[in-house]
Amino acid sequence: MDVILIPGLWLDASSWDDVVPALRAAGHRPHPLTLPGVGDPLSARDVTLPDWVAAVVEAVDAAPGPVAIVGHSGGGNVAWGATDRRPDRVTRVVFVDTLPPPPGADISEFPVIDGLVPFPGWDFFDEPDVADLVDDVRSRWAARTHAVPGSVPTAAIELTDERRYRVPVTVLSGSADEAALRGMLADWPAFEREFASLDDVEVVTLGSGHWPQLSQPDRLARELCSALERSARQ
Repeated sequence: MDVILIPGLWLDASSWDDVVPALRAAGHRPHPLTLPGVGDPLSARDVTLPDWVAAVVEAVDAAPGPVAIVGHSGGGNVAWGATDRRPDRVTRVVFVDTLPPPPGADISEFPVIDGLVPFPGWDFFDEPDVADLVDDVRSRWAARTHAVPGSVPTAAIELTDERRYRVPVTVLSGSADEAALRGMLADWPAFEREFASLDDVEVVTLGSGHWPQLSQPDRLARELCSALERSARQ
């Protein structure tokens, strides 16, 4: 199966490097993406969230058959936006430590400097999110991050096709189990309604922080392969 891998903010296609071999070994065709403007500060100021969604839609259209889309963190918004554009082509969406956003939701707000959002550093994030990132991983990946277009994190996602609810969804949650996740959703009514509208959803707890592709790539790869196997049987 063709598998489109969408990084979260500040990361590029190489963030999936330790996950890709296991997907290939399982017979899949992974397509890790670097989204428009990432690593290219001269063009990044003009890039929008619809440009990111369009890049994923282009990858979907280039695949010969049904595809799976994997979105990490803020890449989950992009994954859901592309699924909304191509619900008949997407066989499963996997959200890595994030959730399907409702229409109009944004990713988050970060300081914008000269039209870009630079990586704020690991200390910006809550300790549970980064607890399993050892020092050498933190330093190596902090040096490999890229500023992202300033408008992307706060742009509202456009979702109009309710056929997206028919696409099977897997949530690979870092630390929260399904009960805890549903408890959190109760505080976010729009997200709760979106989640409740899904026909086929499963929650798998990884026991990781927010960046399992960096901290626990083998575990993440196994759970991705399991989710893809379930799609192949459907």
